[in-house]
Formats: sequence, C-alpha cells, structure tokens
Amino acid sequence: MLLEVVIVILIGWIAGIVVNALADELPYRRNPTLPLYPDGTPRPITAWSGMTAFLLNQRKPETPQPNPERERIYEGEPRLSWRYPLTEILTIFLMLLALNASQQMETPVPTLQLVLWFIYMAILALIIVIDIEHKLILFVVIVPSCILAIVDALILPVPQPNIQDALIGAAIGFGTFYLFYRGGFLFTYIMGKMRGQEINTVAFGYGDVMMITLTGLLVGTIHVIVALFLTVIFGAIGALLYIIARSVLGSRYRAFTALPYGPYIVAATVIMLLYGQPVRYALMGF
Repeated sequence: MLLEVVIVILIGWIAGIVVNALADELPYRRNPTLPLYPDGTPRPITAWSGMTAFLLNQRKPETPQPNPERERIYEGEPRLSWRYPLTEILTIFLMLLALNASQQMETPVPTLQLVLWFIYMAILALIIVIDIEHKLILFVVIVPSCILAIVDALILPVPQPNIQDALIGAAIGFGTFYLFYRGGFLFTYIMGKMRGQEINTVAFGYGDVMMITLTGLLVGTIHVIVALFLTVIFGAIGALLYIIARSVLGSRYRAFTALPYGPYIVAATVIMLLYGQPVRYALMGF
C-alpha cells in the first residue's frame, strides 16, 4: 500500500513536470520542448521541476539566454511563478485520488483502466492550467482526449461506460452546453443593446462545449447529467467567491468579466469519473 502511494506520487510529480512544459508551449501554438524559463532560457535539469526549482532557488536563470521564438508573456524578471510547483502538487493529488478510487471500487479495477485514469488526471490538470492562464481550452488537447476516451469505452466498458453509453453521454453534454454557448451570444447581444455598449465576452466558449463532451465520453449518460448539475453549482460558487474576494481586496467587480469555466467542468468530471456511483446515489437516490 505504502509502496503504491510512493510510486503514484512519483508518477504524478513527473506528470506535473510534463503538464507544466505543455502549458508553456501549447497556448502559443508551439511544439513542446524541454522546460524553459519565461524568456526562453533553457532550465537546468534540477529546475525542470517547479518544486525543485523553488527549493534550490533556481526560479530564474543564472545566465540568461533569451530566445524570442520561445519566450512567454511575463512581467519583470523571467522568474518561474507559483504555477509550476502548484501544478505538480495538483497532478499528484489527482493521481492519488485515482488510486484511492480504484481501491474503493466493489469490483477490481483493471490495471490498464488505472493507467488510463492517470492519463486523464494529467490531461485534466493541463486543461485547468491553460484555461486559468489563457482562458483557452485547446482542441489539440481535447480531440486526442476524446479519441482516447472512445477507445477506453470500447476496450474497457467496466467500470467505465460502454461505447453506447459514452456516446449518448457525449451527445447530452455537447447538446446542453452548445445551447448555453449559442444562448450566451444572444444574452450578450441583448445586454449590449440595453447598456448601449458592445460586449465582447461570452458566458461559454466553444472549448467549454468540447470539454463537457469529453466528460460525457468519460462518465456516460447518467453521470454526465450529474456532472452538468455539479458544474453549474461549482461555477456559481466560484463566481460568488470571486466577487467577494474582489470586494475584500478593494477591487470593484466589473460586469461581464470573463472567468474561466473549465476548472469547474474538470472538478465535476473528476468527481463523476472516480466517485460517480456514491455521488449519484447521494444526489439522485439511485
């Protein structure tokens, strides 16, 4: 048991390093590379990990070698932000959740299924990081993930949904959020006319539509309905906390401020993927 936990922590740590590297490059439509500082300077191997970079005081390059083709948006010194260690911690946490869920199942979880869960956890961590930083959910991440989820449903229908259930779940998720997506344009158009100003933000991006489609493929018909409910609840709580935090910090909330919705979808996805049955019983009674 202890050995399993240690191995999963190590896997999560390495996956977190990979997630950080991908989050640095994919939003800029660039091919992944070895970890770099924000100015494009290569990071020494001891600083590939955000945690070791912080522990060894290697958050910024000792000898800067700026590379305009690889630099990212940053302010001040090309210093690694707290995103790097926090992402590794998040990925480790998600991996441990997957391990815990596999041990709580009434029927044994196949090793291949657990491996796929670990992959999903890394993908979902990547989606969270990119959406928070750039307000983007990238097709280059979502499309391969959807393909993997379909293959998963084909070859491992237990405890995951079978292929029919997965496709119906995807259709429900896509259809529901697509209506929200199109309705968001109508809402902002009407509000813009009422306020006499142009509003360029929308409630949902198309990336959110694709993300909930992935959720449907992963969790199936009934569980995606619960995931939709949880997403709305989490989003409302998150927006309320954001407004409260702005007020406490002395910053006034501005209407139609774009807030990333992906993390709430991811949270609902993780819950329903790993703990779907007990959550469904608690909320729906069956």
